[in-house]
Amino acid sequence: MSNQLQQIISDTQTSLRSNPELGKTIFNSRSALQEGFHSEVNLRQHQITVDEPLTLGGTDQGPNPVELILAALGTCQEITYRAYATALGIPLESVSVELEGELDLRGFFAVNDQVRAGYQQIKGTVRLQSNASAEKLQQLRDVVNAHCPVLDILTNPVPVKLDLRIVHN
Repeated sequence: MSNQLQQIISDTQTSLRSNPELGKTIFNSRSALQEGFHSEVNLRQHQITVDEPLTLGGTDQGPNPVELILAALGTCQEITYRAYATALGIPLESVSVELEGELDLRGFFAVNDQVRAGYQQIKGTVRLQSNASAEKLQQLRDVVNAHCPVLDILTNPVPVKLDLRIVHN
C-alpha cells in the first residue's frame, strides 16, 4: 500500500506541476433541516446526520456542526501526515489526533455580542508512532501544518458568500 500511495502522490504532483489547472476542484455539500435541529447532509455518495445534543435542544442523532469541525481538522491532519510521510520516505506506523474546542454558548445564543459564536480556541495533540528521528518528525510536522487544507481554512480567512433564496408557499 505504501508504494502504491507513494506512486499516486508522485504522479499527482508531477501532473499538477505540468498542468496547474488540474488542481482546481470543487467540493459540494447539500443539507436540509428535518425536524428540530436534525439535518441530513449529502457529501458525494455519503450521507451524514447532524444534530445537537439533548442539552442544546436537539435529539442527539449525530454530531453537531462544531464537532464536525474538530473531526475535519483531526482527520485532515492524519491524512496529511500520512501523505507527506509517504512522499518524504519518513516511516510512520500510526497517527492519531485528539482535539478540544472551547466554545462560549453566549455567542451562539446572542447573550453577549462581544463573545464570538464560534470556537474561542482549538487545542489538541497529534500522536505519531515512528522510528524516525525527532528532527525528521519535526520537519514532517512543519510540512503538514503548511499544507493541511482544514488547518489552513481554520487559520486564514476564507471568503464566504451565502445567498438567500426565499420560496413562498
